[in-house]
Amino acid sequence: MKQYALISRLLDAPVALNRNRQAIVQRLLAAQADDMMIFGPATQDERWGAEAITSNVSGVAVITISGILLPGSSDGWWWQTATFYDDITAAIDMAVADETVRAIVLHINSPGGTVAGCFDTADRIRAAHAQKPVVAIVDEMACSAAYALACSAQSIVLPRTGEVGSIGVVWLHADITGMLADAGIKVTTFQTGEHKTDGYPTTPLTEQATALIQADIDSLGQLFFDTVARNRGLTPDAVKGMQATVFRGEGAVQAGLADAVMPRDAAFLDLLAHL
Repeated sequence: MKQYALISRLLDAPVALNRNRQAIVQRLLAAQADDMMIFGPATQDERWGAEAITSNVSGVAVITISGILLPGSSDGWWWQTATFYDDITAAIDMAVADETVRAIVLHINSPGGTVAGCFDTADRIRAAHAQKPVVAIVDEMACSAAYALACSAQSIVLPRTGEVGSIGVVWLHADITGMLADAGIKVTTFQTGEHKTDGYPTTPLTEQATALIQADIDSLGQLFFDTVARNRGLTPDAVKGMQATVFRGEGAVQAGLADAVMPRDAAFLDLLAHL
């Protein structure tokens, strides 16, 4: 059941995922939670989900964001290859409300994930600035949707080999009609609405369907560009002009996507020294 929930959140949905990590998605699908959070953990399971990714180190809430990013909550389960947006949001809310927490660190190693849930989570991270310092420490990747979260922190630190960027949105469509025809299988579709099956693997994409899907991806991409531009003091056109490039180490700083290059432990000690 949990595997089905994981698969359902990746199929037929736009994702902001580093193109070099498409194999991760394929492995998840081959291996064959609901959004009930309202301004904080509503149930004990949701609280456990937030606590599972959070550690309090010297008064700093370290929130671990790793693997594929998915909407909803883990419901207290531990996932080695995924982190859920509602767990991140709950962890942020709990850290802000905790008087023993002096600052928040986003400890990120993720290639990205779904668009659904991403930008609301990014806005919640940004809103936390008003109450406590928020720093993103990249270890070793914050690409695509993960960068949308990282750039919402007040500053971003990454190691020399760390990667950030891949600012863009992708939607995959697999047309299996040729394979079905070779196997002697004919699929007959009964539907209401001309565009009901746009994007189905058993339905070849028409020019109109292609245009509609591309327009949706362009709109989501613009939301991504605007978010990064606002958070990093850049222009949307400058972000779009990066063409989803991945930047490493000092190159990320020069591109305006990060603030400093240093190992994760040095970045954490630097934060403690300036609290």
